Amino acid sequence: MNFVALRMLTRTQSLGIVGAPSAIGIRPYASGEARHLDRAPGALRELGLVEHLGAVDLGDVVPPGYRDYLRPPGRARNEPEITAYSVALGERVATTIESAGFALVLGGDCSIVLGSLLGARRAAGGPVGLAYVDAHADFATPEESRTGSVASMSLGLAVGRGDTPLSHLGGRSPLVEEAAVALLGRRDGAECWYGHVELAKSPVLDLPDTALLARGYAEGAKLALKRLTAPELRGFWIHLDADVLNPVQMPAVDSPVPGGPTLVKLVSLLSPLVRHPKALGLDLAIYDPALDPDRICAARLVWLLTKLLVSPEEVR
Repeated sequence: MNFVALRMLTRTQSLGIVGAPSAIGIRPYASGEARHLDRAPGALRELGLVEHLGAVDLGDVVPPGYRDYLRPPGRARNEPEITAYSVALGERVATTIESAGFALVLGGDCSIVLGSLLGARRAAGGPVGLAYVDAHADFATPEESRTGSVASMSLGLAVGRGDTPLSHLGGRSPLVEEAAVALLGRRDGAECWYGHVELAKSPVLDLPDTALLARGYAEGAKLALKRLTAPELRGFWIHLDADVLNPVQMPAVDSPVPGGPTLVKLVSLLSPLVRHPKALGLDLAIYDPALDPDRICAARLVWLLTKLLVSPEEVR
């Protein structure tokens, strides 16, 4: 029995959680202090996420320390550290998928998608697709990025853009081919420094928030799944940046953008993806507990993940 067929039998039976408490892929606060996205996995666990999901908690993959408080010219911040961390995270994600069937990675900044993809490819034993659900395209190269944050170029690096070890984590081939990517929900049309020129030339399925609103979120999910379940792919990964949500409901993020789906609308977009038998896992990124002192945003994310990952009749 092949890997995908095995997962079709076990998809709803088990779920493994991995903490990726990393902020090394994002620029510091304006004060110069490293951001507190590393506290996000703990904040979500404290609200009972593991218990709500009935999941197996496989602990945290602890990142190296923050080094590049000042951006290296033309390079990504903390490049060696993120390269090493991606490899370590990939090993834990692969083990989680192999043992539990589906991995939920709690970040952390968007750079955790690189290690997640590395692990998904290893567990699947071949090429995978990527649903990139984010208010920003993150398609920049280190040279194009305004901040040097890997979080601003994570999708670009995943498809092999840029002259950096981070774009070669997959070896001779990128972590994911452009034609195997569905980019969903971006609202960064006025911010061309996210790699928009090259994105427009690429075969990435680009469905900005305006397109999802026009088509409907359910139809957007169908289009994405058509891309993500191509016969040559062994499965797909889902990257969820909390800033894709409307900042009225999710203000505790690094770069909020007006508009975007409510929690309920996001469930309608993501449910068909998360529940598909070829889904390997999901990473959640960019929630910042330092911007959420009363933990209202954390509680909303726990609700969202529970709604997505537990059968509706089982949601408490």
